[in-house]
Amino acid sequence: MVYREQLVTESGVGPARPAQQASVAVVIRNPWARTPAGRDLGPEVERIAPGIARLVSDTLIEMLGGVDAIEAFGKAAIVGTAGEIEHGAALIHTPYFGNLMREFLGGESIICFADTRADAGETLVVPMWHKTVAATRSHYQTVTTRVSDAPRADELVIVAAGSTGPRPHPRIGDRTTDPAVTAHILEGASC
Repeated sequence: MVYREQLVTESGVGPARPAQQASVAVVIRNPWARTPAGRDLGPEVERIAPGIARLVSDTLIEMLGGVDAIEAFGKAAIVGTAGEIEHGAALIHTPYFGNLMREFLGGESIICFADTRADAGETLVVPMWHKTVAATRSHYQTVTTRVSDAPRADELVIVAAGSTGPRPHPRIGDRTTDPAVTAHILEGASC
C-alpha cells in the first residue's frame, strides 16, 4: 500500500516550498507467529529484511521524486495479535533493514520509528526527522498510515515514510542552536 500527500496550505497560507509526504506499507506473513518466546529471530531477519528495505526504499524514491528530493524519513511496524512486538522490531531495528534503508535513501541519521501490536485496520502515526541532521526540528513531522485489512493475527505490516521538506512554516529553531535550558529556570516562575 502506498499513500502520498502534498501539503499546499496550512492556516490559509502556502508554505514557502510545498512538501510531499509518502508512506509505503508492506504486509507479510509473520514467520514467528505463535512461536515460543526466546526463539532466535536472526535467520529469518537476514533472509527477509533486506528485500523489504529495498522494496519500501525504492517505492519512496519513486513516489517522492528521487533520493535527493527526500529530506526526512521514518519507519514503523504493526504486529498482528499472534505475534510479539519483538517480531516487528526484528525486522525494522536491525542493520538488515535500518542500515539498508538509510543507505538507499541517502541518510545518515538514526531512523525515527514507531511500533505496536494491533488488529487489522489500526492506524499508526509514523514519526520522521531529517535524514542527515536529526537535530533539525523543522523536519520533525509525522504521517498517519493504516492498512484496512492488515495485519491479521499472523501478519506484520512494515512501513517506511518520507518527506520532501519540512513542516509548513517552521520557526522554532533547532537543537544545535538552543540555549542551555535546565530545571533551574523554573525557580521563581509562575504558571
